[in-house]
This record gives sequence, structure tokens and C-alpha cells, in this order.
Amino acid sequence: MKVPRWIPLLFVLAALYDGLLGLMFIIAPGYPFELCGVTPPNHVAYVQFPAALLLIFGLMFASIACNPIRNRGLILYGMLLKLAYCAVSGWHWATTDIPWMWKPFTIIDLVMLALFAWAYAILRRADIARE
Repeated sequence: MKVPRWIPLLFVLAALYDGLLGLMFIIAPGYPFELCGVTPPNHVAYVQFPAALLLIFGLMFASIACNPIRNRGLILYGMLLKLAYCAVSGWHWATTDIPWMWKPFTIIDLVMLALFAWAYAILRRADIARE
């Protein structure tokens, strides 16, 4: 089966999105908070460790983009990442509100979660058809 062109592109975009966010929060962890007028956490490690995880996931998304069929199983981990962020930020947004700087990430990750699920389903059908 030929992989639809949008699937590798989606994961290239996800790799760039998470990778660049992770890099920004590692290199200049205070800058986004200052730019948005949000009080940063009391220790830089609270920002830099999740940023390092974003870099790791960015590398995973790049691997998926290179070979979506072979790396289809990794998409589930990407879906869990997006689900975890959306659940936590969405819960706080709905119950206590969160600083506005986090809200676009929630919306973007929700869209990515849906697209990842769609891509996974297409690749799974292709894998079943090959058997």
C-alpha cells in the first residue's frame, strides 16, 4: 500500500512543532513566560525536563515520518502524549482556567491527536491488508 502523502508530512510537522518548542524551553526557559506575562515555575527544571521530553518525542515523530508503516506502533505513544497534555490542560482550563499561553497548545495538540488517530487507522488497515 502506498502511504498517503499527508501522513509523513503530518509527522514532519509534529517533529518540528514538538522539537522547536522543546528546544525553546530548554535554551531560553524564561523567555516564553516573560513574553506572555506569565509567572514562571519556581525552578527552571520544571520547564526544562518536559522540554527534553518534547525533544525526544520530536525525534520519534521524525522516525515515524521516515517510515510510517514500519513505525506505526510509535504513533500510539504520540497519541498518548497529546492525550495527556490535552487532558491535563483541558481539565485545568475548564475548572480553574490556565494562562492563555497554554491554550493554543491545547487546541493544536487536540487536532494533532485526531490526525494521529486517523493516520494510525489508515496504516493499520494497510497492515491488515498486507497479511
